Amino acid sequence: MNNPQRVLVIGASGGTGRAVVSDLIDSGHQVTAFARRATSLQLNSDQLKIVTGDAMNAKDVAKAVKGQDAVIVTLGIRENPLRVRLLGSKNTASNIRSTGTANVIQAMKQHGVSRLVVQSSFGVGQTRHLLRLGDRLLFKFLLKPQILDTEEQEKLVRESGLDWVIAQPVHLTDAAFSETPSSSIRGKVNQWNVSRRSVARFLSKATHSTPFLHQSVTL
Repeated sequence: MNNPQRVLVIGASGGTGRAVVSDLIDSGHQVTAFARRATSLQLNSDQLKIVTGDAMNAKDVAKAVKGQDAVIVTLGIRENPLRVRLLGSKNTASNIRSTGTANVIQAMKQHGVSRLVVQSSFGVGQTRHLLRLGDRLLFKFLLKPQILDTEEQEKLVRESGLDWVIAQPVHLTDAAFSETPSSSIRGKVNQWNVSRRSVARFLSKATHSTPFLHQSVTL
């Protein structure tokens, strides 16, 4: 890495967040891992700073954003989706994606940080009409509140005025494959599963590369 950056990962304790932190470190960046349970990362590196904070708390976010070159957002609800749909989330705010990202955008503008990379989901916004029937039913009946929150998150990012990239991965897996996945700004899907490590590689590269600037990218 010729030009290492200081990169903040919001939602670093989730599956994709952990993969992003590892990929950024391997690529030579200085990484700040931000999450409510950030200490659970159990990573040891001179390039890593671990910050415990809540994305719903604007002051926590602003403090973490200060001094960064780029921010990656991998927020989401990790609980069982059926339980969340029936009873609500036990540990995470239902609007974590939109409100957390709104706090990030506000802090980035406050501290003059321009590059924002956000993990969304295939089937949100411009790719909604490309969902397979089974996924369309899943979104409508099981994941509807979370999808609506992700729709709002994407809207905030698109209107932020920042240098943003939105990644829309298809079904995430924990496979070991870690190369850059196929990507499309037209919603083209080559296969319906993608590893978190592959997505992490894309998110990591998007902090400094420009081909997908101001684009929503299917992975």
